[in-house]
This record gives sequence, structure tokens and C-alpha cells, in this order.
Amino acid sequence: MAILKCTKKCLSELKVNAEISPGLSGDISGWHVNLIRIDRRKCLLFTHDLTLYSIFLPGLTKPEFRRIGDIFGQSLFKNLIREGLPQAHIELFLEDIREIRFAKTDNRSVLGSMTDLTFQIKYIVSDSGGLSNTDIVKLNHDLNRIPMRAISGIHSIEELRVFCKRLSR
Repeated sequence: MAILKCTKKCLSELKVNAEISPGLSGDISGWHVNLIRIDRRKCLLFTHDLTLYSIFLPGLTKPEFRRIGDIFGQSLFKNLIREGLPQAHIELFLEDIREIRFAKTDNRSVLGSMTDLTFQIKYIVSDSGGLSNTDIVKLNHDLNRIPMRAISGIHSIEELRVFCKRLSR
């Protein structure tokens, strides 16, 4: 069961209540989610609690917010395939997100990292000439190759690979 730990703005936009108390997620389950507005569009940033692996979903519509579990699952699947992770590791994540629960955010370190990532996203989008001109696949790829202080300066993709190897033992 995946636990999406949403900011207050995000919970309001998703029109859900925090179902469970934060801090109950296991290793693979915890994701923080924040609502970001870019070019007057609503976007979501998902960040895995332990590895800081992040996925940016731009320009979501109301119907997409209602199906956020499916949208997140599809995006996670596509991004993990693009990263070249072994099928067994991808299946671990996909199995986990079959059931999704919502909670309030509970980790200031992850939120701080997300603030830094949001700054990077806004810069990349601005430099590309706006959200409609931004290559989101490349943005997600580059986002996970930014050194993150919260994980000792390691790139989140490398941390994710190490994490998956530990899980599959």
C-alpha cells in the first residue's frame, strides 16, 4: 500500500482527507506530494521519502486529479522503465501502488528537498520558454540527477538503485 503524504494545498485540490496518520509507511510506500503552479497550470511533484526519487506531473486537469492513483502509477511505470531499472524492481513499486492511502506530510527534510526541486523545475520550465515547450521526460530525467544534500550528495536515481537492490535481497 502506497501512502501519498500530501501538503495541505494538495489535499484540498485532490478533494481527499488524510485517511491515516503520517509515519506509518514502510520503506517503499512513502511518497510526499506537493501542488505546484507553473504558467497558471496545476502540477504535482511526487518525491519518494527515502531515496528522494521524484516525478513531476505537469498541467493536470480536474478529471486527472480524481484519478491521481492511476495517473501516478502510469507515470511511475514509464519513468522507472526509462531509468533502465530491472523489471523485478519496477514490479515492487507497481505492486505497492495498487492501493493508495493519503496522509499529511510528516518529514521536513523531504519537504525541504522538494522546495529545492521546485526551484529547479521552475528554472528549467522558464529556460525552456514555458511549460508547453518543456520536455517533461528530460526534466524528470535531469531532476533525479541533481545532487541532494539530504542523501549525502548522491543523486536520487543512484539512491533508488541501491534501495531496490536492498529490497530484492
